[in-house]
Amino acid sequence: MGSSLLMAFALMLVIEGILPFVAPAAWRDTFLRLAQMADGQIRFVGLSSMLLGLALLWLLS
Repeated sequence: MGSSLLMAFALMLVIEGILPFVAPAAWRDTFLRLAQMADGQIRFVGLSSMLLGLALLWLLS
């Protein structure tokens, strides 16, 4: 299980790095807009992301 978790983490880093590598200006603009959001909005985005990830894990297992 440890190696699977490390592989998942490595894949996450690769996916997270695609946008700043391909379109750094769009990545910067996205984070500037994110910094201007209220805490509740950021929490909602985080919760939505976690729920989507859990749903995908459930569907794929």
